Amino acid sequence: MPHIAVDYSATLTDTFDRQGFAQALHPLVAKIADAQVSGCKTRFRPLDEIVISDGGTAEAMIHIQVALLDGRTPETKLELSTAVLALAREHTAATPGLTVHSSVEIRDLDRASYQRHSS
Repeated sequence: MPHIAVDYSATLTDTFDRQGFAQALHPLVAKIADAQVSGCKTRFRPLDEIVISDGGTAEAMIHIQVALLDGRTPETKLELSTAVLALAREHTAATPGLTVHSSVEIRDLDRASYQRHSS
C-alpha cells in the first residue's frame, strides 16, 4: 500500500515513460501521503480501445488511481492528485496532433477491512 493503477491509451506506449513515472511517483506518494516507498505498488494497463468525446482518433488518455488507507485529509489528497497529475505530464512526450486527457483519482481503502500478505 499505496496501490496505484494507471490506465493509458495504447497509442501512448512509446511516449508515456511508465518506468520513469513509477520511479518518480513512489517517493512522491510516500512523502505527501506519509507512506513507505517499499509499500508502493503500481500497475499499468494499456487500453486498446477508448472513446473520448466524439470518438475522434486524435485523443488519448491516462487515468491514475491512487488507493490509500483511509485517514488522509482532503487537503493532502488534493496536494497528492495535483502532484501526480503534474508528474504524469512530465513523463508523457508531446505527440503532434494528439490530445492527451490526463486525470487522477485518490480513493480510500477501508482500514478496518483491508488485508494483505507478502511471502
